[in-house]
Amino acid sequence: MNIKGIFYVVTKDYMVTTFGEDRWKAFMTRLAEKDKYFANKTLMAVTPIPAEKLIVLFDEMCNDFFNNDKSRYELFGKTGAKYALGPGGPYHSYMNTKDLKQFIEFSVPKIWQAYFDGGKITTQLENNVAHVKIIGIPIRHAAFERCVLGYFQQTIKVFGKKSVAKQVRSIASGDNEIYFTYELKDA
Repeated sequence: MNIKGIFYVVTKDYMVTTFGEDRWKAFMTRLAEKDKYFANKTLMAVTPIPAEKLIVLFDEMCNDFFNNDKSRYELFGKTGAKYALGPGGPYHSYMNTKDLKQFIEFSVPKIWQAYFDGGKITTQLENNVAHVKIIGIPIRHAAFERCVLGYFQQTIKVFGKKSVAKQVRSIASGDNEIYFTYELKDA
């Protein structure tokens, strides 16, 4: 499964803003020594990146910048959504609908498809709870699942709602799907 390079571009921008260009370049040099995929590679917003390589990048960032704090994956997801779906972002047009049910059940799956070339997502809004289920992905990585959870929580926030996110099922824990619920609240 591949993930669009926009995840890399947004994360790089956040890291450079937070830690500085020199520290980012030094990090990428060390990463390229560990994993040749990152050596002499130009990663753009549309570049398909193997999911395993993005996980290598995020794991190494957690190690190098955040004292191995894997909870930062959720931050990476939220940062990606804020940039990509916010005003001027490449996927802002998905935010044009004003109907919450249509947004959850139509736009959220389209957002998934804009980023990932694998997996099948189903969404449903029921009693002010958004249900997000993802099947058919080869990634068994709990922190990656937290990235996706954070991304969709921020997506809901960009739409204008707060939410309480809960992970119900996890492929990384042996379930056959990733299943999140988001209890919606007014912003």
